[in-house]
Amino acid sequence: MGRSDAIETHTLTDGGQRSADVARAIAEFLAAGERSLDIAMYDVRFETDAGGLVLASLLAARQRGVTIRFLYDVEHPGPIPVPPPPRTVPEALEALPISTRGIAGIPDLMHHKFVVLDGHTVWTGSTNWTDDSWERQENVVAVVRSREIAYAYTLAFDELWGAGTVEGTGTVEPRPVDVDGARMRAWFCPGHGEALAHRIAKHIGKARERVRIASPVITSGPILGTLVECVNERRCDLAGVIDDTQVDEVFGQWRANGVSAWKIPLLRRVLEDAPFSGKRSTPWTPEAVHDVMHAKVVVTDDTAFVGSFNLSRSGERNAENVLEIRDRRVADRLASFVDDIRDRYPPATPPG
Repeated sequence: MGRSDAIETHTLTDGGQRSADVARAIAEFLAAGERSLDIAMYDVRFETDAGGLVLASLLAARQRGVTIRFLYDVEHPGPIPVPPPPRTVPEALEALPISTRGIAGIPDLMHHKFVVLDGHTVWTGSTNWTDDSWERQENVVAVVRSREIAYAYTLAFDELWGAGTVEGTGTVEPRPVDVDGARMRAWFCPGHGEALAHRIAKHIGKARERVRIASPVITSGPILGTLVECVNERRCDLAGVIDDTQVDEVFGQWRANGVSAWKIPLLRRVLEDAPFSGKRSTPWTPEAVHDVMHAKVVVTDDTAFVGSFNLSRSGERNAENVLEIRDRRVADRLASFVDDIRDRYPPATPPG
């Protein structure tokens, strides 16, 4: 658990918890709703035993008069991205007695995983509502009790609800907010996608003590460039963890399209010359276990960035959200989480 009742962080590891226990915690969070639940979820499955716990809590909330709105991602029109799209079944969600809206991935994914409860509390992070997300992936959940942060998330939700597509959303300004002594900003993409990537890069570049990174892939140009500078100048303690399987796929895509081939030596330099670990996850198929290293965390000195945003160029164009939290205790906890994951896996091995 995180620093206080106002800011909590919860971390998941591959095999470190049961899906039913995570689902029960989500169900208990939803059960606290008295007036409204605004839910934006990239990947959701209610048909499993664990998923049924969350569904039962939603239906109970509906029965006691809570207004529920549910956003979900619908089929992506382009090539399969890295990571691949979800298997959410729109028909199953549309059959529920709640208000739902599918968001077309135009031009990219509705990649959020957040809930706004009664306009005063936000549940967010990297965790989808699936058994594999809860039991077989590394993930982070953040719970923030702040009307100002919740208001920002509500505005971002309303943009998507009104537009029906990703394009033109994520324009909510990342205004600084004090939450129980922590300085926070809520960032949204695609409206502030490029600004967010530069913000993270700037914090990495300013770090003098430590940088810790957990991201399935790292393909954002500003972030890659700054990481190479950190490696070359050895200006701070830099380390992290990626998903080796997905990074291999990225290298293959870069070589094939040629447009992003200039990033190959940058990412190779970071992964080979800084202590990055790599999880060799199961290659993606619809039927395979989805055990990707899925956490999205950056810690720079006493500031943490946590949310749904992979450190990728496509992430800048997705509908994403990130909490920037300046608080030493939160940063220490999330840095320790990244180091714990690093210790579980061998050094990253970019393809030759």
